[in-house]
Amino acid sequence: MKPELQKFYENTVLPALREELKLENVHQVPRVEKVVVNCCVGSAPDRSQAVEDAVNELVLITGQKPIITIAKKSVSNFKLREGQEIGCKVTLRRLYMWEFLSRLIHTAIPRIRDFRGISPRAFDGQGNYTLGISDQSIFPEIELDKIKRNLGFDITIVTSANSNEHAFALLDKLGMPFRKPTKAAAA
Repeated sequence: MKPELQKFYENTVLPALREELKLENVHQVPRVEKVVVNCCVGSAPDRSQAVEDAVNELVLITGQKPIITIAKKSVSNFKLREGQEIGCKVTLRRLYMWEFLSRLIHTAIPRIRDFRGISPRAFDGQGNYTLGISDQSIFPEIELDKIKRNLGFDITIVTSANSNEHAFALLDKLGMPFRKPTKAAAA
């Protein structure tokens, strides 16, 4: 059974984007390919316990077990040694991706304190969008009583778009709450 956001994309967003971007072939229309959620614990004093907590949080949030990332180089200023565990990441595709995006757009992002929209300038020039989340408590799957430490996440939405404009149009049509330009910035 297809997630609701995927049905919305196929039935509503796809034809609207094809018309708006004036694309002849349906395969040229941008689509979401994958979502990568990355969590780095940095230089926590009890790093192994922090990595384990991050893995448990990502399992709850994404529904998929993450891989543990290790340091490639030693950096003395960060008290980091090569081969040391520093975080975890998970790549979501297909059904997990659509379910996660739906929860992110409709539930988690609006729960951010003093939320005024996400920045439309976080595209990388090749149609991918990266969003930084500073606190895991915005996700409804996390029980606030069981949080041991605040963890931040980087969420990268990888699209098949070739330009930032096409990727922005795709995410905007999917319901991503982008910040509207203010009158002072427009003048």
